[in-house]
Amino acid sequence: MAQRFGGEFSPTGQKTDARGKITTSPAPILKSPLKGRARTTILMALSVIPVIFAFGQPGPVGLAMNLAAAAAIFGGAVLTREGLKAEAAWAERRIARRPAVPRKIFGAVVLGIGVALATASGLSGLLSGLAYGIVAAVLHIVSFGLDPMSDKGMEGVDTFQTERVARSIAEAEKHLTAMNDAVLRARDREATARVASLSAKAREMFRTVEDDPRDLTSARKFLGVYLMGARDATVKFADLYAARKDADVKADYFNLLDDLERGIEAKRETLLISDRTDLDIEIEVLRDRLKADGLPTGD
Repeated sequence: MAQRFGGEFSPTGQKTDARGKITTSPAPILKSPLKGRARTTILMALSVIPVIFAFGQPGPVGLAMNLAAAAAIFGGAVLTREGLKAEAAWAERRIARRPAVPRKIFGAVVLGIGVALATASGLSGLLSGLAYGIVAAVLHIVSFGLDPMSDKGMEGVDTFQTERVARSIAEAEKHLTAMNDAVLRARDREATARVASLSAKAREMFRTVEDDPRDLTSARKFLGVYLMGARDATVKFADLYAARKDADVKADYFNLLDDLERGIEAKRETLLISDRTDLDIEIEVLRDRLKADGLPTGD
């Protein structure tokens, strides 16, 4: 009978750490590419064209206009990419505020100015360049769309609480970013993947807290103290492991990440159970009121 191959290097294989403990390689974290990212890259590349033509202009005015056009086109592409990131973050959350700055709209305007300057320097008049700039701005909006213009899921939500949650999660995101940046210095793929896995678990809890801002008090230690400690431990691990590939240090660090992941998952489950309990209480209270008014409840 055929036997399925398995081993350390198989997709579901197991391996042992420096202490002989069996460990399982973490599942890869797959992130979908940012929608529209390739198109913004093309826009950035197009900003080179005015630079090439700038040095063929007969006077300083044409040179300055082409260089300004290149800067505007590149700046419009950067603004657009940042707008796409803000839109993706807005779409990911069930409760979210609209972006404070409409970056995609500003990107369209700046891009239109860049195209107007580039074409005006090579055509017979500013009016023609202005027309091309307007067309470019309109095509940009058609291609990338507008920024989210309204808040999402904010009906009946305490604004003060949501702002507190937003600030806490912003600080927690800084800790995660610092962790992911620091672990790169260790030059170890497995360590990088483990930190990415922990970050994914933490962001799942972020979304849970965002869905119910009342959970902030219960989750505050995980958003602040624990992630700050994990960041500091990651910095020290990366520096030490980069200097000396110590397997014991790596095993201890991975054990820490395991404990944090289990703690985060347990806290998230606790928050979800608490939310379910609150819903059950609200349902029971409403049913009792209906019964008190002599209305049928279906019980």
